[in-house]
Formats: sequence, structure tokens, C-alpha cells
Amino acid sequence: MNLPSFFRTLQAKLIIVYVLLILIAMQLIGVYFVSAMKTSLTSNFTKELQERAELLSVLAAQNLGVTGEAAEESLENLRVLVNNLFNINGAEIQVLDASGKVLTTSKPSHADYVGTKNTQTVVNRALQGIRDNEEYIIDDDNIRKKVVAKPVMSEGKIVGAIYIAASMNDLYDTMERINNIFISGILLALGLTAVLGVILAHTITSPIKELTRRATAVAEGEFHQKMPVRGNDEIGQLSKAFNYMTSRLRNALAQNEEEKEKLASILTNMSDGVIATDGTGTVILMNRRASEMLKVGEDQVGDMNIAELLHLTPEEQDILQQGTMHSTLLEDEVEEGDSFVIRVTFTPIHRREFGIIGTIAVLQDVTEQEKLEESRREFVANVSHELRTPLTTIKSYTEALEDGALSDPELGPKFTSVIQIQTERMIRLVTDLLHLSRLDSKEAMLRKQPTGVMEMLEEVTDRFSFQMQEKGIKPTLFISSGVSTAWIDRDQIDQVLDNLISNAMKYTPEGGTIAIEARSMEDGLLAISVQDNGIGIPKRDLDRIFERFYRVDKARSRNMGGTGLGLSIAREIVKAHGGTISLQSELGKGTKVTFTLPQQRQGGESP
Repeated sequence: MNLPSFFRTLQAKLIIVYVLLILIAMQLIGVYFVSAMKTSLTSNFTKELQERAELLSVLAAQNLGVTGEAAEESLENLRVLVNNLFNINGAEIQVLDASGKVLTTSKPSHADYVGTKNTQTVVNRALQGIRDNEEYIIDDDNIRKKVVAKPVMSEGKIVGAIYIAASMNDLYDTMERINNIFISGILLALGLTAVLGVILAHTITSPIKELTRRATAVAEGEFHQKMPVRGNDEIGQLSKAFNYMTSRLRNALAQNEEEKEKLASILTNMSDGVIATDGTGTVILMNRRASEMLKVGEDQVGDMNIAELLHLTPEEQDILQQGTMHSTLLEDEVEEGDSFVIRVTFTPIHRREFGIIGTIAVLQDVTEQEKLEESRREFVANVSHELRTPLTTIKSYTEALEDGALSDPELGPKFTSVIQIQTERMIRLVTDLLHLSRLDSKEAMLRKQPTGVMEMLEEVTDRFSFQMQEKGIKPTLFISSGVSTAWIDRDQIDQVLDNLISNAMKYTPEGGTIAIEARSMEDGLLAISVQDNGIGIPKRDLDRIFERFYRVDKARSRNMGGTGLGLSIAREIVKAHGGTISLQSELGKGTKVTFTLPQQRQGGESP
């Protein structure tokens, strides 16, 4: 067995951790136990010395302070007490008089101390009447000793002291034996722990190894693998999870195959073309519709690059590689001078670790849309071109006036009036066309700001008040509760209101009414309506009323000075604000035009 490899296995780690945990636990217990044992033994040893010293001080008090013939007898009694009755193994007991002089000692080797003074600190403290005196010392023979001193009191006076110095070798020998026993127990426990750790680790790692083997087999494609479940513990739950995973994996792969077939069918039958490339731009997938659009067989793609396939310029290729290219238009000439226009939309495929790993290109046939757009542009251009005819007429009238018609009292004013009328009408037409063109091309930027609705509607009513008085039209203004401000371009909405009220006045007879109303809708929008009781609009014309240059009564509209663009302009302005405009009318009863506007600033709009 390769030991370095073994120590990297889960089994070795479990054994090591298990043994270390037991070792640490035993060490903590041992440290606490030994410390507590040492403290207890030392405390008991000291307490015993204190009690003996206390008792000896009581007995010695009867023999100290005696003078005369009884002094010798008292001293002999003290020697008997010290040597026989209170003798302690390994201890020295000294009886001192009031001056600290040694009267007797229990240790024969220290007989020469008799008659000398004991100047130790504990003795001095005892002679001062302090009862709790103890000290830990190491003597000249390197023996650890506990020293206790007690005062001897007789009739309230200190007549001497008791000094005991006891060796602690027996105590430390006992502690050493306890430590040896504890160490032996630790080693035995560690041995048993190691054996149990091996068994436990094997119990845990054996099913894990089996699971690893089967997981490797699943990774190689053998999805029929199944782990035996031998219990409901964590290993059993892991085995159940593995079996559930393999079952779900088989189902997922089956669904993936089904989805791949569906996706292939969808790609094949899509009305749009789809091209997929890898990170280098090489085409890896192209559906049938893309092949038809580009007139390239699916089997001819091979290692073709998308830049070659779509004929992209070098600049477009650089933008495509950076992933910032969104769309482009491809034009292909077909028979009879027509062109086939394809819009290609690019979507980069990102992967978090690798960045752009491919591109999806969607090809859409926008030939009809481009034709409609071209028709619209041609329409506006043709209308502008048609203006040259009335302008030519105006020029002819002007030349006639210069040639002398101006001095003719009949022709001069007539020609001048015609020129003025045609000029004003052409100016209005060109202005409306340019306004529509800016709205279509998104060049007419809206300058939205909070606008008071009541103030705006009152001002537009005042602008037309004189004309309404001339026709005897009565205006009414109603603003529902809760309507205060709107987030709009005031100038643009004023133009919408001017167009609607102007139309209402044109087609409302004398003595009619025009009602202007503003109310809040449930979706938070503001609805403004202009209603008249004029001639109304036939039902057949309602669907086309917002078309450009569409007139219900063309002759009458032109005579009234209309351009046929007012409602179209109103619709585009309202649409630019994010609202809608609708018209309700009944022939002979009047017309009601309603448009909606936002009351608050929408998300993403600049303040």
C-alpha cells in the first residue's frame, strides 16, 4: 500500500480525526483530573498540618511561660509532645518561645538549632499573632516542603510559636503514580479507538467506494446502475438519492432526445431562417428556410464561415466577433428588377467562463415590409412633388399681376385672393407633411413634463372661444375628480386638441355644442374626449378616418381649408406618448374622439 496515497483517503482521515478527538478529550479530562487531584491532595495536606499545628499550640501553651523549677519539667514535656505524640514522617516540628528562639525540635539532626532564633517570615508573622501562616519552599536538598506556623497563646498573651516544615515528596509520588496510571489508560484507549476507527471508517467508506464506482459507470453511459439500500441512515439515503438521480437522468435524456427531435422539426418548418455558429464563426447548423433564402444547400455549408455566407463587410465581421452586432439587411436581386430583402438578427451565445462561444442568426423575409416602407416614402415624396402644380399656378397668377393685372380693379383683387388662399393651404400641407415625417422617423423628440390638465383644457377652450361665439357654438368643459396633472409634451398635445376642436367646429352647425371631458381610467391613464353634435361620419368611413389624406367629403373638406392630415398627426402624437386614440360617430348625431395619456412619468423616461 502506498502510504502517502492512503493518508489522502477518507478512511485514513476518519481514523486520524477519530483518534485525535479521543486523544484531545482524554488530555482535557486528564489535565482537569490531575489538576483537581493535585489541588485536593495539597489542600488536605495543608489542612492536616494546620490542624496539628493548632492542636500542638494549645497543648504547648500549658508548658510555655513557666519559670523556676517547673521550667525544666515543662521543656521536657514539650520534647515528649514533639518527638512522640505529634511526630510526622518527613516533617520537622519546632517549638519557639516568644522571642523566636527554638526550644525543641523533632529532628535530631537539627539539635544544634536549639537556642537559636528562627527568623523565617512565617515565624515572625505567627509571633505577631497572625494565625494563617503557610509557605511553600524547596530546601537545600531539593526537597519540596510545606511550612506552617501558629502562635501559642496563654492568658491572652503570645508566649511562643509552633513551626512545622513537612516534606511533600509522598504527595508528589502519589501524583506521579496517578499520572502513570492515567497515561497507561490513555494509550490503551487510543489503541482501542484506533481499532474501532478502522472498523467505523471501513463501514462508512465501503459504500462510498461502491457508490463512486457506480457513479463512474453512470458517467460512462451505463445508466442502469443501481445502489443497494441497506438501511435508512445517511448512507442509505445517499443510495436512494443516487438511484433516484439515475432514474431522473434516464428520463431527462429521453426527454432531451425528444426535445431535440422537436427542435429539429421546428427548425425545419420555421418560416424564418436560423443559422448557428461556433466561437470562430463556422456554421454548425442551418435550417431549410435559411438554405432557401440564401440559395445554399444544407449539405453545401460544410466549414463555411457565416461572414462568407452572408457576405458581411470587414467592418461588420469585426462588430460580429465583438458580439455587439444586432442586425443587418441583405438584398438580393431577383427577376424583373425586384429585390429580395432579408433582415438578419444576431444573438451572441455567452458562457460565464468562456465569454462568447457562438452566434445565433435569425433570417426574416422583410421584402414586403420594405416595399411598404418604400411606398410610404414615395407617397410623401409624391405629395411634395404634387405641390409643384399649385405652386406653378400661383407663380402664373403672380406673373399676370406683374404684367398689369394688378391695376385691373376686377382681376387684381381676385388674383391676389386666390394666391393668398393657395399659399396658405400649401404651407399648411407642407407643414403637416413634415410633421408627420418627423413623427414617423422618431425625429420629433418629446419634451415631457408634468402639465396641469385643467389649465391646458381651459387654455385650448379660450383659444377657440371667439370662433365658437361667431358660430354660436356652446363649449362645455368637465374634469372628473382625481385628475390633476399629466406627463406629456404640452406643445404636441395642444396640437392634438387644436386639431380635434377645429374638426368639431367645422362639422358642427350653428347653435351646436362641443363637450370637452377629462377623466381618470382604472389603468392609471388619463382619457380626454372631444364630442360634438355635428353631422357625424358614416359607418363605412370610420375604419379609414385616421388614414392620411382620407376625407369623408373631399370637396367640402378642401373648401374648409383642411389638409386631410389632422387626425393622422393626432394619432401619431398620442401613440408617441404611449396612448391610444379612438373615434365614435353616428351620422347626423355627432362625433366623439377619445385619446389616452399617461398621468405619471413611465419607467425609463428621462425627467
